[in-house]
Amino acid sequence: MFFKKLINLVKKMTRMRKLKFGLQHPCFTYDGQGNAIFETVKERAQYAEEHGFDGFFVMDHFLQIPYVGAIDEPILEAWTTISALTQVTRKIKLGTLVTGNIYRNPALLAKMAANVDLLSNGRLILGLGASWFEAEATAYDLPFYTTSERGKRLEESVQIIKGMWTNPRGFSFQGNYYKVNNALCLPEPIQKPHPPIMIGGGGEKQTLRTVAKYADACNLFGGPQTIEAKLEVLKKHCSEVGRNYDDILKTSLMTLVITESKEALASALVEVREPGVSEEQLDEILLYGTPEEVTAKIERLVRAGLQYLIVNFRGGSGLEKASLRLFAEKVVSKFQ
Repeated sequence: MFFKKLINLVKKMTRMRKLKFGLQHPCFTYDGQGNAIFETVKERAQYAEEHGFDGFFVMDHFLQIPYVGAIDEPILEAWTTISALTQVTRKIKLGTLVTGNIYRNPALLAKMAANVDLLSNGRLILGLGASWFEAEATAYDLPFYTTSERGKRLEESVQIIKGMWTNPRGFSFQGNYYKVNNALCLPEPIQKPHPPIMIGGGGEKQTLRTVAKYADACNLFGGPQTIEAKLEVLKKHCSEVGRNYDDILKTSLMTLVITESKEALASALVEVREPGVSEEQLDEILLYGTPEEVTAKIERLVRAGLQYLIVNFRGGSGLEKASLRLFAEKVVSKFQ
């Protein structure tokens, strides 16, 4: 009995050690306006770097999205922001979660991303998605296309970006939506064969198939059952296209509500829980609980196949900073 318990403990600790953590910063006005906006994001990135997080991510939006803040809330542009962060951090990986594919020409994005990888000395993670925020596209006069067309454009973009990164002295591509003619990408990225590409989204027919064909990582939403189901779909796509499923990093983005006590938790959930949302539904959209409960839920996500958990927080400055500190000290530390 003793040896069985010991073996189970070793297996549990091995699973826990394999998990990486990232922090996404969805709101730039937690701590004020104006110049304080960048000071806040810099502070968060530096804190994450020193407290066990592997990566720091910002959203790629020009307008604040629903459920995070008001549409007229100040929001920093993603690529200029992570460019600045390369100079005030040393080791943490930096990325977009995720860049909207329709916002920039893929050849231009390849060039921008290569520069950020150079500026950071090889710390870029390129998060990329098909785009979804139609109001944003309308406001900035960007063609939005149908869901299917956005997915097909994403697939072509990934090929162009990888092609330019791995053929920096000249790459050409002729697709149905994009073409490049002997495009140069100099200086080339630091990471070889290229910086990792993480595709966000759980579309089973198109997005996850694109992941299987081209991506280094996927980013999914949902609780353990949803994550497990999506990864089964990804595994089938990998088999069909001849890709090693184990070569793809499985990541997820979840909003975290964490408190020291159950009493404080009940109060915090009132602010974020929509009327009529069941416990099961809440588990799909939030990671919540005391440090012990959150740790147990994360272990279930690991058993479902998750390898990299990225969290963000809702709420004002005091709540967000306190939650981040509590999570780093009481949960992340257990997985190191």
